[in-house]
Amino acid sequence: MIENRGAAHHRERMAEALKEQITIILEGELADPRIGLCNVTEIVYAPGGKAARVLIQVEGTPDEQRETIEGLTAARAYIRSSVRDAIGKRHVPELTFHLDESERIGGRINELLGRVEKRAKKLKR
Repeated sequence: MIENRGAAHHRERMAEALKEQITIILEGELADPRIGLCNVTEIVYAPGGKAARVLIQVEGTPDEQRETIEGLTAARAYIRSSVRDAIGKRHVPELTFHLDESERIGGRINELLGRVEKRAKKLKR
C-alpha cells in the first residue's frame, strides 16, 4: 500500500510540473500561427505513467479550437523535449493534446437543471 501511495504522489507532482512547464511553453515559446489563446486545465496520466493526456481550454470558435489542438499536436515532440530539459527528468510521458470541453458541458448541464427547476416550480403551483 505504501508503494501505491508513493507512486500516486509522484504522479501528482509530475502532473503539476508538466502543467506548469507546458503553460510556460504555451505562453511564449511556440510560434505556430495555428495556436490561439489557450491554457492547460488538467494533466491525466495513463495507468502505467508512460503517456499523459493534456487537456487544453481554447478561446475562440470551434475551428480555432481545432486548429490550436492540431498545432499543439504538431509541436508535441518539441514540447516534450522542452519539458524534459526544464524538469530534469530522463523520462517524460508521451503527450497527447485534447480539447477540454468541461466548461461548455457544465454550462449545458446548468442550463438543463435550470429548465427542470422552472418546470418543477410550475408544477407546484
